[in-house]
Amino acid sequence: MKKIALLLAFICVASLSAQTQYEKGMTKAFELWKNNESAKAVQMFERISSVEKDNWLPPYYAATVEIISAFGIKDEAELTAKLNKAKTFLDAADKLSENNPEILMSYALLNTAYIAFDGQKYGMTLSGKNVAIYNKALAIAPNNPRVVLGKAEWDMGAAKFFGQPLEPFCKDVKRAIELFKKEEQTIKFYPYSGLERAKEILENCEKKSSQN
Repeated sequence: MKKIALLLAFICVASLSAQTQYEKGMTKAFELWKNNESAKAVQMFERISSVEKDNWLPPYYAATVEIISAFGIKDEAELTAKLNKAKTFLDAADKLSENNPEILMSYALLNTAYIAFDGQKYGMTLSGKNVAIYNKALAIAPNNPRVVLGKAEWDMGAAKFFGQPLEPFCKDVKRAIELFKKEEQTIKFYPYSGLERAKEILENCEKKSSQN
């Protein structure tokens, strides 16, 4: 009985230690990202994902860092290499958590990085894919604030491109803000962020509305 108790104690300690190592690694990766050391952050998330084989968050963040750092790149070969790498990470995350709205949002952001680089070349093929992604994500998680905000932002971009008013989408951004405020943050390192961005978008939207 004593041996069993000791074994259980050892398992509990090992489990806590592993969890602590995961938390330390994730925290370090976020610090690197915050300090604009994107390549190192990606490497750290990738290393964590090689250990946390059933956890979609490390490959998701590795992909997200790559995608965000792709905006502003001027060389198409460099852009393609970075986004191909991001897609590999996203595909890995998707296998671990299918129909995950957060992962779907990153697929849409990846397409947007291509469109932002060359709208004429990529806009026709990828815009339709993004519409499908946002509609799918909204059907899966209609009360996810990042999905509501992402779709609203995409719709506003399309409206701006076609010279249409943005006001109809202000209400969607307002709804996203309310959903952000109600969201329970219970999972460690889950991508709960977006409230401040939503507030900024709403402020700009309302400014443009008052000018018209």
